[in-house]
Amino acid sequence: MAIEIFWGSGSPFSWRVLLTLEAKGIPYESHLLELSRGDHKKPEYLALNPRGQVPTLRDGATIVYESIAIMAYLERKVPEVPLFGVTAEETGGIWRVICEAICYLDQPTEAFILPIYGGAVTPAQAEQVRAALPAIRNELSRLEAALQGRPWLATAALSAADLAVFPMVKSLLRAASKPAASAFEHGLTAFSARYPALAGWLMRVEELPGYERTTPPHWR
Repeated sequence: MAIEIFWGSGSPFSWRVLLTLEAKGIPYESHLLELSRGDHKKPEYLALNPRGQVPTLRDGATIVYESIAIMAYLERKVPEVPLFGVTAEETGGIWRVICEAICYLDQPTEAFILPIYGGAVTPAQAEQVRAALPAIRNELSRLEAALQGRPWLATAALSAADLAVFPMVKSLLRAASKPAASAFEHGLTAFSARYPALAGWLMRVEELPGYERTTPPHWR
């Protein structure tokens, strides 16, 4: 029985898992949930994931949710093409980047993109967006520095760190291109000029085999 993935288009957390599956060449059965219709809150889905969030993995009788937990599960399930490091040093570096993304990038990214995606930004949401920008700029600068003279964030090869961070950066750029974002001095429009190493890294991820199968359908 193939691994099943329940996911939502545009969810950076879902995207992490899809990228991991493709990087490892793991066959999977895709279940795309319509978040706008509330598929993730329906009883049959809540029976799998009581938090009503995406993504969720089902592997026979095993259910795993939370994106990084799923990535770690897949690493143990299919060790080939290791994404969490081969040596202790590599593993520590990869997990550091992932933990930093979870602690310092995920929340401000969500605080920025969700109001922008909504279109009409309220005054309270505008304050939320402005408050998120310093943290976003700081983390992007850190990522830019980490990529100086190297192709990937944590090790010499593609790792889970790259796959965990990539969807957040792409989500920031998509939100920054929306009309509602023009009201804010986010500095993301001239991304390649400001963050050239990050821009090159994005292109390397986009050139990975199977990448096109992971992009959010409504972005295509």
